[in-house]
Amino acid sequence: MEIGNGCISKKRKLVEEGSLDELNEDLLERVLSWLPTSTLFRLGSVCKRWKSMADSQSFKLACSRIPSRDPWFYMVDADLNRSIVFDSAKSSWKRLNHLSLLLRDHNRDSIPVAASGGLVCFRNMSGGYIVCNPVTGSCRELPPVDPGQSLLAIAMNAYSNYHGSYKLVLVSGDLPKLAFKVYNSITNCWEEEIMLRRNADDCTKSNDNDEDAVYFLSTAGNVVVTNMQRSPSKQYSSVFTLKDGEEIVYFLTSSGRVIACNLTQKCFSEYPRLLPVFSEYSIDVVECKGEMLVVVLSEFLECASLRVWRNDPKTKTWNQIAVMPPAMSHEFYDKKLDINCVGAGDQIFICLTSAELCSYVLYDFMTNRWVELPECSVNGESLEFMSALSFEPRIEASV
Repeated sequence: MEIGNGCISKKRKLVEEGSLDELNEDLLERVLSWLPTSTLFRLGSVCKRWKSMADSQSFKLACSRIPSRDPWFYMVDADLNRSIVFDSAKSSWKRLNHLSLLLRDHNRDSIPVAASGGLVCFRNMSGGYIVCNPVTGSCRELPPVDPGQSLLAIAMNAYSNYHGSYKLVLVSGDLPKLAFKVYNSITNCWEEEIMLRRNADDCTKSNDNDEDAVYFLSTAGNVVVTNMQRSPSKQYSSVFTLKDGEEIVYFLTSSGRVIACNLTQKCFSEYPRLLPVFSEYSIDVVECKGEMLVVVLSEFLECASLRVWRNDPKTKTWNQIAVMPPAMSHEFYDKKLDINCVGAGDQIFICLTSAELCSYVLYDFMTNRWVELPECSVNGESLEFMSALSFEPRIEASV
């Protein structure tokens, strides 16, 4: 009896070992498409069959049917010339090959300004745009566009990774005269600029002087200016949401006020302030599961507090939905930190930077956990980043 069981076990083991090879091509592609992106690149080293499959269009199509992948965060440092990402699935840092199109002379100073799906958009010093897949290195230089009025926000939305369907939105002007222009990847051209009217229900109209810098003395006796600190890559930071068929771009003014531009209705509105203009704080907007949220780092009574807020559209008031444990936020007090945040699904990635401190925190809504990320080190050198952009690592994302 024991011998019989041993033979059966041995036979079962042989079948299991060869089971993947016995699958037909279509089924094998569907099984392997669920592997993490970092693992997909190693398929070619397994055998000739898997290498051929990994390079096929049918395998990329199978990968495109995976609803979502754990985000990677494209990091931006002071020199703006490193391609480092944080892999949230493996909680590790990865170095990417530098994108070839960005090595050309007129693109060498390009900075990442927006991301969606598996794509990241870069802007060069002359105002040109390059859309890239950081995982595969494929790039596309967009047609030139007239910068027009002063640029306020850059937003991006990918509708289909596999077919390369996406939009890039530029919001420009000076309140209350705002306009937007859209690049459509399907037609490969920029559409006509459209003016935005103020929403008739908007009751939070700012004063003309509201956007000017205001100086005041903090509790520590330091002179503080309320104009926002922004890293170069976050200067035009915004978030894109699609709700009930309406496309909305949210961005921050120089004084930290949230502006919502409804591209579908061709109107804009201003949100009420979270904190008085004379408060000392840093603020950023993020998108999580199709919703705009605001992250605020503020100081009060010799304590620092980092909180996440949601706006109630019915009452037009802000409601707190998450707060960092005081034991974690205490070290941020009086450090003059600037926060730059990005949302991805149920997570918010937060860069906290100043002259004396650099920290990265990941917040998960599902578990209500705040986790400080490990330090990034390359060849023994400790790297510090000012901000990050979130994208899904997808080998099938086309530009």
